[in-house]
Amino acid sequence: MSDSPHHLLLVEDDAELSGMMKDFLTGKGYRVSVEANGLAAIRRIETESYDAVILDIGLPGADGFSVCNSIRPSFGGPILVLTARGEEMDEVVALEAGADDFMSKPVRPNALLARLKIHLRRFDSSSSESTARSADIVVGDLSISLGSRSVTVGDQAIELTTAEFDLIEYLARRAGTVVSRKELYVNLLEIPYDGMDRSLDLRVSRLRRKLGDDPHKPTRIKSVRGVGYLYAK
Repeated sequence: MSDSPHHLLLVEDDAELSGMMKDFLTGKGYRVSVEANGLAAIRRIETESYDAVILDIGLPGADGFSVCNSIRPSFGGPILVLTARGEEMDEVVALEAGADDFMSKPVRPNALLARLKIHLRRFDSSSSESTARSADIVVGDLSISLGSRSVTVGDQAIELTTAEFDLIEYLARRAGTVVSRKELYVNLLEIPYDGMDRSLDLRVSRLRRKLGDDPHKPTRIKSVRGVGYLYAK
């Protein structure tokens, strides 16, 4: 990881809120740029360098979902989406668009900082490891390259977000073994499982679709009722 501060793009059209968030994050050592328009944010991310994007949904020009869809193919860093009401459908659409995480507004600054640190630490670690690790994990027709952080099923490349890659790698390493939700939350999300949070279930659902797994009768990532998940050998 570089000694220079991480550069964040905060995409938020509420000037008062973005000002407070910028001041808070700047005070924690981050470089923070602010953009209030969705279309302008897309152009900036395509032409400038950022380590992470914090993205509101309700934006002029293009909403947050459209921004996320547009930048995800080329932007490899974490994308944190801020949802206004915490509605489950917003969370589902955010993950479908390629977001790594979502938080409900009003956002508690320290909670945002904690999530941001987790994702940046994981992204920095994966970036540095990609130059040092080249081993593969192979389970059936699933192949995971740790060096390039790429996934293929058969001969088809699967586009995954950072969070999705970490999830499939974790499950594939333990193929044939049931992994509890508690273990996944602690090791991947670095938060305790409260029995109510469905963010992991949403990621698994999205991952199944990307891997071509039948959501009604999955043969790859199987649910173990009351326990967690198992990647089948």
